[in-house]
Amino acid sequence: MNYRLTKSERLHAEKLIKELFHEGSSFFLYPFKVLFLRKIELSGQTNQVLISVSKKKIKRATGRNLIKRRVRESYRLNKHLLPQDGVILGFIFVGNPEMPFSEIQAKMAQTLSKLSKEISENPLSHDS
Repeated sequence: MNYRLTKSERLHAEKLIKELFHEGSSFFLYPFKVLFLRKIELSGQTNQVLISVSKKKIKRATGRNLIKRRVRESYRLNKHLLPQDGVILGFIFVGNPEMPFSEIQAKMAQTLSKLSKEISENPLSHDS
């Protein structure tokens, strides 16, 4: 099993980020707001993930970076729960800044299981 989180798995294309926020579906499972979008052109490719932490919630950059590292690590360890099918993901952390890694990891596993169900129930989105 590949536990790495390569550059191709990180969402950095501005066009795709805009698409995710405008056309993607979302759900909330504390401490994450999850956005996701399946695209036909990307099917068969690795999933791409974006991790964001609210500046309003966590004022200091060091705190935001710590949370981002914890979320990224928990995603990396649990990404096998999702089908690798070119899904664009966005995790927006809105939880407690003092949340320990073990709790974040447990919530990430829950979130990815729910996301896996959502993806299997929804058909692929077509480019309009």
